Amino acid sequence: MAHYQPHSGYAPLSIIEAYWHALRGPREVPKRSEIDPRGIESALEFAFILERVAPGVARLRIAGSHLHDLMGMEARGMPLTSFFTQDARLRVAELLEEVFQTPASAEVLMSATAQGTQLPLEARMILLPLKSDLGDVSRILGCIVSQGEIGNAPRRFDLRNIDVRRLDVPKPSEGRAEKQPAGFAEPKHRFTPQPKVAKAQHNELSATKRPPYLRLVKTDE
Repeated sequence: MAHYQPHSGYAPLSIIEAYWHALRGPREVPKRSEIDPRGIESALEFAFILERVAPGVARLRIAGSHLHDLMGMEARGMPLTSFFTQDARLRVAELLEEVFQTPASAEVLMSATAQGTQLPLEARMILLPLKSDLGDVSRILGCIVSQGEIGNAPRRFDLRNIDVRRLDVPKPSEGRAEKQPAGFAEPKHRFTPQPKVAKAQHNELSATKRPPYLRLVKTDE
């Protein structure tokens, strides 16, 4: 995905995405329970967390103040499709399923047209999948940042471009470090039986070199 420069106004997207990647590490998807607001403090007002409640339907469980401003009301509990026009909602529902089921990350370019006293508004959104405590991919860490004056809310967006990226699944051998012995313990080695021929030679050699500590002495009385 793109990395936005601070002066572009879209820096919160990069902050959220970098935090998600740091949590993910070598895994396919990080867990919802690992999200710590302190890690994205400078981007919290633009962040949100979605929960999948039905195919194509995901509701906001956490929503930053910027999302409240776009809707003109409390956004928590609303479906993500509430931020979009009627024509765009079906594609948004399909996109959510792509992110959950693939799993994949997504970046969306959106725009709201001018209506009445409302000025045109451009926005970008990222969707990053998360696992629930049950291990299923049913949560999303996301971010929406708009550019321009919001004006009279609610503002609803049309889709201009969608970039979906399938997440690479690490191979079993990738990221798996060789197990090291604990403390001062030496690494274990597999026992290999000694060949019979070599063993016989060893015994013969040992018998030859062994000093005669005990000798039978015969005396005539």
